[in-house]
Amino acid sequence: MKKRILIIEDDTAFGTMLQSWCHRHGFEAELYAGIASAQAGLTRATYHLVLSDLRLPDGDGMMLLHWMRERKMTIPIIIMTSYGEIQTAVAAMKLGAEDFLEKPMNPSVLKEKIELALSIKPSASNPFQTKAQPMILGKSPLAVQMYDHILRVAPTRMSVLIVGESGTGKEYAARMIHENSPRRNKPLIAVDCGSLSRELAPSELFGHLKGSFTSAVENKTGIFEQANQGTVFLDEVGNLSYEVQVQLLRTLQEQTVRPVGSTKDIQVDVRILAATNEDLSTAIAEGRFREDLYHRLNEFSLYVPPLRERKNDIELFANEFLRQANDELAKSVHGFSPEAIKLLEQHHWSGNLRELRNTVRRLVLFASKDQITADEIPAFTPFRQTNETTALQPDNEREQIETALRKAGGNKTLAARLLKIDRKTLYNKMHLYGIKL
Repeated sequence: MKKRILIIEDDTAFGTMLQSWCHRHGFEAELYAGIASAQAGLTRATYHLVLSDLRLPDGDGMMLLHWMRERKMTIPIIIMTSYGEIQTAVAAMKLGAEDFLEKPMNPSVLKEKIELALSIKPSASNPFQTKAQPMILGKSPLAVQMYDHILRVAPTRMSVLIVGESGTGKEYAARMIHENSPRRNKPLIAVDCGSLSRELAPSELFGHLKGSFTSAVENKTGIFEQANQGTVFLDEVGNLSYEVQVQLLRTLQEQTVRPVGSTKDIQVDVRILAATNEDLSTAIAEGRFREDLYHRLNEFSLYVPPLRERKNDIELFANEFLRQANDELAKSVHGFSPEAIKLLEQHHWSGNLRELRNTVRRLVLFASKDQITADEIPAFTPFRQTNETTALQPDNEREQIETALRKAGGNKTLAARLLKIDRKTLYNKMHLYGIKL
């Protein structure tokens, strides 16, 4: 039976071309021009994959993800983005998107990502749960130290600020804290603050009453009330708007929430875990983050080290990700050759555990033998020198930096990540070349 793909694209010419491409490659495909018509299509027919543009006339891909999550739809979705929207695309993946594609598309990449998305078995229990790291423990000294700190703070009521680079497993650390706390039998609800718009955030966090705004057609229970007596994990908390930070601070201080449109407070008992890969002290200095909220969240600070500082753990995690990939893709790859493990340990892993997981999945998908060998790795993993300052080519550094800053919409943290250098190196290079935003 042919796989059916639902395409959401308001550019008629591009959408028709994409639909024709799908037909040529053996897929059935239907084209919709907006969110509302696509939602109607999803409720009346069966689809195996959704390809959705990020920006649409009546909403965006994030709204579609929220809508699908509320209805527990397990259909994989790939978000199509334009130049400069990578940060939003990453937020979409945290919310449940399987992958994203940047326009203009490379046909071979499009085909590979569609085949990978279609090959993965959906999780019926919670299809839109943020992809958490496996519940296995590293053995490196930094990992052991982190677990010791987790076990010390878990039984307390202290708010914990979890800091570390993107992809290091900050949500995994939050789960460990919750599961070793007296609240372990109550809800743990993770919130990707980067996916919450200024308009959506108060309703998602605190709830709303029917009729409180145009689209409020029924009462909504907010995340804090849903997590009563449990834990709320605020991922990338630095992305919350200043106005929502004010409401959040009030909630933490008074242990109450006030739904949008209500005049009454609701008592809640919630422990807060927050995470960030941004230096919040810089955000405070720039007036983007409240200092009083920072101190309220940072009663205890937990550092999650990057994978390159835990090389002794790479083989352990690679084998776990291989086991998961075998299960997802119905494969039976038995492991890695010693030479392959050596190459994995030499890689910088700027994307940390998330990058390692994605790499292993691709290697398993295309594996033709029962063991992954060294000669299979370079085709899928862009290895580079581990020295941060050598990641840029000296002959066109300025051009690369300016391109990355444009692509990141001026976000220096994201630009540094795209360049695979740390933020301090980026600042120094910007000063050297006189680059100003």
